[in-house]
Amino acid sequence: MKIVNVHEAKAHLSEYLAAVERGEEVVIARRNKPVARLVAVEPEKPKKRRPFGLAKGKIWMSEDFNEPLDDELLGLFTGEKMLPEDPLNPDWNPGKK
Repeated sequence: MKIVNVHEAKAHLSEYLAAVERGEEVVIARRNKPVARLVAVEPEKPKKRRPFGLAKGKIWMSEDFNEPLDDELLGLFTGEKMLPEDPLNPDWNPGKK
């Protein structure tokens, strides 16, 4: 482990990074008091991919999934219509049921 002050670390950063890559540890100090530690970053492990088809038979979709929506439901999605209990509805009254 090597301890260096900030001024020296700024002047020789490339050298200290090379040392870290070789497996050494460098401690950066301010007025000889350790402040930070330079250590090598471990490379990320690649995520294991799940086999294709793992969820087969676990997902269900309605037969009418792709059918057009009726006007009332479509209006709710587009914002043309609002449910009476919707807080964003300008006519909404929380005391009124």
